[in-house]
Amino acid sequence: MTPEPVSTRGSAGSGVSVSGRGAGAPRWIRRIVTTRHGGVSAAPYDSFNLGVGVGDSPAGVAANRARLARAAGVPPESVVWMRQVHGTAVTRVDGVLRSADGSAATTGAATAERPETGRPEMGLPETDGIVTSTAGLALCVLVADCVPILAGDPVAGVIAAVHAGRRGAAGGIAPRMVAAMVDAGASASSIEVLLGPAICGRCYEVPAGMRDEVEAALPGSACRTDRGTPGLDLRAGLARQLRAAGVAGVAIDPRCTYTDPELFSHRRGAPTGRFAGLIWMQRTDDRTEE
Repeated sequence: MTPEPVSTRGSAGSGVSVSGRGAGAPRWIRRIVTTRHGGVSAAPYDSFNLGVGVGDSPAGVAANRARLARAAGVPPESVVWMRQVHGTAVTRVDGVLRSADGSAATTGAATAERPETGRPEMGLPETDGIVTSTAGLALCVLVADCVPILAGDPVAGVIAAVHAGRRGAAGGIAPRMVAAMVDAGASASSIEVLLGPAICGRCYEVPAGMRDEVEAALPGSACRTDRGTPGLDLRAGLARQLRAAGVAGVAIDPRCTYTDPELFSHRRGAPTGRFAGLIWMQRTDDRTEE
């Protein structure tokens, strides 16, 4: 399969690159993929780390998250942060409300994390995928080799952000995302998907047995690395699976986290930070068509 490349651009030092929206997507569905530059975190999290629980300073992560919200032009309390667990749960998010102490909490079944503590907000379980039909709510996925999936149906006004690692991808999190979006009013044939930067098949070396096990669950993912050893190309398998589920628009950002120094990679060097994929729909009053 030949990947469909997605162009990116970003101002120098901004830490944010704006991914192509995909053919036919209206301007009011926005997607962002960050880099590791433009933040305040010290090495080895330098400098735009957005992940809690990786050893970075909580104050630094909070400052970086605030910078991301400003770059996206959304209120910080409108950004939904998952507590990802390499699972297959995909959950609906309906909006943002305030807890008694004034901190932001997200309604629905998704998880938001407090940057100060890394703990989930009250009553919100772990999840690796979130779906919403609420304009102005920004869904965020954090990665450092796993596949960030950003999806949107511009007709129905439904979006999703998903964390797809090896276990989640093999476990079927992508078709679960499609099903959850359809339940929220989307049509599979109208969904446009971006598979963001991740470790590529040339670099993702795994034991032969693991490769075969994942290939059985996610056909098209088995490959050989540049060293001639068994490997996995999760984005190739996910693209095939999504198309089989009726998704017509699947684009692949060709960047490899392992070889691209602009991105965090856990396999290249741990401990390290996490970069983000962010997707949101502008509110009606802010929308402009191309």
